Amino acid sequence: MENGLKKRWGFQGNQELKKAAAITIRGVLNTLLSNLSEEDQRPVIPLGHGDPSPFPCFRTTPVAEDAIVDAVRSANFNSYAPTVGLLPARRAIAEYLSGDLPYLLSPDDIYLTIGCTQAIEIMIQVLARPGANILLPRPGFPFYEAQTAAKNLEARHFDLLPDQGWEVDLEAVKALADENTVAIVIINPGNPSGSVFTYEHLKKVAETARELGIMVIADEVYGRLAFGSKPFVPMGVFGSIVPIITVGSISKRWVVPGWRLGWLVTNDLNGILHKTGSIGFKVNSIYIGGNKPSQLVSDSILHPGVGLSLSDRVVESIISCLDISTDPATFIQGAVPEILEKTKDDFFSNTISILRECTDIIYDRIKDIPCIICPHKPEGSMFVMVKLNLSLLKDINDDVEFCMKLSKEESVIVLPGVAVGMKDWLRVTFAIDPSSLEDGLGRIKAFYHRHAKKE
Repeated sequence: MENGLKKRWGFQGNQELKKAAAITIRGVLNTLLSNLSEEDQRPVIPLGHGDPSPFPCFRTTPVAEDAIVDAVRSANFNSYAPTVGLLPARRAIAEYLSGDLPYLLSPDDIYLTIGCTQAIEIMIQVLARPGANILLPRPGFPFYEAQTAAKNLEARHFDLLPDQGWEVDLEAVKALADENTVAIVIINPGNPSGSVFTYEHLKKVAETARELGIMVIADEVYGRLAFGSKPFVPMGVFGSIVPIITVGSISKRWVVPGWRLGWLVTNDLNGILHKTGSIGFKVNSIYIGGNKPSQLVSDSILHPGVGLSLSDRVVESIISCLDISTDPATFIQGAVPEILEKTKDDFFSNTISILRECTDIIYDRIKDIPCIICPHKPEGSMFVMVKLNLSLLKDINDDVEFCMKLSKEESVIVLPGVAVGMKDWLRVTFAIDPSSLEDGLGRIKAFYHRHAKKE
């Protein structure tokens, strides 16, 4: 530098992003994987994340593979797609999701995203505003916390109740909400709990959200992956009670998370999401973004066209967000109609059968590991939450230490509960090959005996 002076550069990294990334599942799993012992020649047992695609028994249907090949070779999907996604894909998804609803969705209700995570990211960005807060489940999917932290939207947590099948603590929800609350997130089937909510419970959730004047974000990426006594009921069934945004993808049911094709859906029979945004107002007796009766009808309702800008409308904000985002690969979108329309029921039945078998295995084998307690047998998704009894272990102080030592000593990867909001619990994935699951649980049992306190 001239005159020996050092120039001060005018840029730096965003430290808030580092904080947000610290609470992701991917970040925690990378730490555990880096802790594996190079001396252990046994295969690593991945019980930490929901991606069974590497196992041959979970391979996707040839229908989906052929659809991708056909789309690529057609040369019809080499161009940019529209902001909201290709119409045939949106029409096919609308028809697919309408099969579980008491009404028909329109292609205009469907917005294509890069997996379910981009749909989540978009909704957090749409709802974030100074002072706003969102209600998230505990335990839950930490991508929500990462996104709220990155976008300065306050996250408030309500508990799921393990002794009640991980149902939502609705009284806690009511206590948490205030005039700045914009939405509640419901994950069903549950990640990480493995729960499946009943029709009656979901209706109570919808009625509570209506009372509070907030929308419901229904995360149904594990939709239809239910194998217990309760059928899967989409939250969109209650779209006449409260405005609902459903997020989902083909990732889990078709076992292709790497294809990154998801959707964001407006289940909004009263058209509220087209009329306004997340600021307090009243339409059909629903107050969006405020639970106080004192928040009377806004000027925009009393005087149409006054005080309601285009950007205030949630749907317009979704489209605006998509306008400045990247899209799912066009050839994936082009394959969607064939994938959804031609996949046979026997493919889904086989997946459910394997998941049910794995559920039985993990629920039974955990009974033989005294330091782990399973309060509720999973009925859906690919996970189970289990509680650690640390009093039985002589040299392990918390869930993180348990998982770190387990990865080092047994080459088994399990997610510490603190990553999903519950310290001294574990989230265990059972969606792997049954023989590998047996092997992994056997190693956890051996790990327990090695670290158990002597009588």
